[in-house]
Amino acid sequence: MTDQVVPKSSAGLPRQRRRETISEQIKDMIYERGLRPGERLPAERELMEQFQASKGSIREALSALRSQGLIRTRTGPGGGVFLTEIGPQRAMALLSSYFLFRTPTVTDIYDVRCEMEPELAASVAGRLSEADLARLERTMRVYDAPSSTGEEEYAQRMAELDFHTVLAELCPNPVLGLFCGFLQTLLREMAVCRSIYDDPHPVLRDTALHYQIQLMRALKAGDADAARAVMAEHMAAARDYMVRMEASIAGRFLRADDRG
Repeated sequence: MTDQVVPKSSAGLPRQRRRETISEQIKDMIYERGLRPGERLPAERELMEQFQASKGSIREALSALRSQGLIRTRTGPGGGVFLTEIGPQRAMALLSSYFLFRTPTVTDIYDVRCEMEPELAASVAGRLSEADLARLERTMRVYDAPSSTGEEEYAQRMAELDFHTVLAELCPNPVLGLFCGFLQTLLREMAVCRSIYDDPHPVLRDTALHYQIQLMRALKAGDADAARAVMAEHMAAARDYMVRMEASIAGRFLRADDRG
């Protein structure tokens, strides 16, 4: 049994700091009590007594937790404040907001993908069920034949990212899976990447399919080393292409500015 942490009084702290301190103490309490999503938090009066805080401070702290997606309030009979689980999409949306004014470059993203995705591929080798493998193969079927329109080609590019997103969701390491999935979210959202994906480039489908077919063989065989090597080669090729295209688009903008 672990010793319970006795909350320190937040009296005398600046208002925002006091709210943050109580929010963190409530999180500690949730962890210590082993509370799970769907369970009710203690009543407001109990929280006031436990954390030696005013009603206003407790309500501000709860409001902060609500904005983080950790709790929700239910009114009426059986109502109260209940814990909620932050899903991957919510977590990625919060991370995306962080990068709103700190936009990374394509090079930044692929430098990280080249390090992380080979380990992601290795981590799932030999661990996937028949249903997991079928899910990956369904994603690949979206781009198993050449596209006939620009719209279809764009959809195929998104499906190629979906393949990697599915791998991230299947990753046994939740930290690695979340961050690999987030990198794919960034690629979908960044304006420069959307511009790159809009440019027709049929050979990309063949390249992605080539690597992913090899990867599927390694995954089915449970060969982590082969899966890591295939993904490393795939990411290196994708990085070279995306970085070249990013530079090309930047050059186009610069030439347009010169004309202006």
